[in-house]
Amino acid sequence: MKIIMLGAPGAGKGTQAKVISEKYGIPHISTGDIFRANIKNGTELGKKAKAFMDEGKLVPDELTVELLLDRVGKSDCEGGYILDGFPRTIPQAEVLTEALAKTGDKVDFAINVDVPDEHIVRRMKGRRNCPACGASYNLEFNPPKAENTCDKCGAELVMRDDDKPETVAKRLEVYHEQTQPLIAYYEQQGVLRTVDGTLSMDGVFRAIQDILG
Repeated sequence: MKIIMLGAPGAGKGTQAKVISEKYGIPHISTGDIFRANIKNGTELGKKAKAFMDEGKLVPDELTVELLLDRVGKSDCEGGYILDGFPRTIPQAEVLTEALAKTGDKVDFAINVDVPDEHIVRRMKGRRNCPACGASYNLEFNPPKAENTCDKCGAELVMRDDDKPETVAKRLEVYHEQTQPLIAYYEQQGVLRTVDGTLSMDGVFRAIQDILG
């Protein structure tokens, strides 16, 4: 079962990917994690990616897909995997589709977690993170027990720069321009499934379970 998670920044697709991973026993894979692992381990692909990143350039789609295919070729991906954060554009999706087809493979489900922009702005404005232990909260949906204080370690919570309304608006603009067209792309391939991302976290997961079976 090979799954791609789609949705705007802040839609909750990363959270759902983790829950799907635990429930179905398949790895949750993000391109960021792949880059970091290959660079840390000094692999040939990692060295190539690092050369682009050191120059402040984006890693080319072909190299990103090569890194991705290397990762999904590992034994823990035999039963499937969930891709989170890739593809982000139509060209990336086309490169991935072609690369998978060469090995007789394909994406089984592209799950779109659909949330209106205004809901995302409100949701992300309430997000707070603990800089000490990494715990995350939401003032509206999952508030800490004591105001602005981490339940786990007592550190003061902070709002990340990319959760600020003006940054969120810019990220949504980029999403609609570059990533939203993937919805039509995977719909044409017959693998798109859309769930209502404004439901509770459990409600969204139940809807995804109904799709995956």
